[in-house]
Amino acid sequence: MSASSIDDDALRAGTDGSARLNCPSCGSSHVAQVLGDNGGVSYVCTACGHSWS
Repeated sequence: MSASSIDDDALRAGTDGSARLNCPSCGSSHVAQVLGDNGGVSYVCTACGHSWS
């Protein structure tokens, strides 16, 4: 099994200890975590472009 398959399985199962985020606008799970100007954490949906913190 390739490393990417292991990573994909962990993300699907949620066994990596992280919470799964979904975009509140479109519901997509394609979410990136970004640092804001003041050091805060924000999130951006890579599917629709919606951002929130």
